[in-house]
Amino acid sequence: MNGFSRGKSLQGLRSILAAGVAVGVLFSASCAPAVDTDAIAKELTQLDDDWSKAAATRNADNVASFYAAAAIAYPPNEPIAIGQPAAKRVWASYFADSTFAISWKTDHAGVSKSGDLGFTAGTYEASFRGPDGTLVTEKGKYVCTWVKQTDGTWKAMHD
Repeated sequence: MNGFSRGKSLQGLRSILAAGVAVGVLFSASCAPAVDTDAIAKELTQLDDDWSKAAATRNADNVASFYAAAAIAYPPNEPIAIGQPAAKRVWASYFADSTFAISWKTDHAGVSKSGDLGFTAGTYEASFRGPDGTLVTEKGKYVCTWVKQTDGTWKAMHD
């Protein structure tokens, strides 16, 4: 066998190997386990309900523990709070008012096909002393974005 034939033979072998690797990659991607988005949505609903129960305890540390480290909270009529410590300060300021109370109920939850991003949405009710001293009750709607952490837990990213 001369050098030319050996070169063609190696080139053909490389082509076959490359095609085999490509087919293997495609096959392994198509065999990836399916994400059970319904089960994860139920998990997020339960997590959101647990968060509402934590808020009822009026403990800013417990409430803040539901946020991701780089979370962004959007408190009404206040600047955006960036990071878990900032979100904790927002909640601590709410709890400084002895009349403050809040609860929420998840009506909808969903998860991305990849299973690493989700949302909860629902209604909330809050009460607090207004500037004039009267008790104010506020009802509204919310959406929260959740991100799956590297340890498998879910944390609120946008709230």
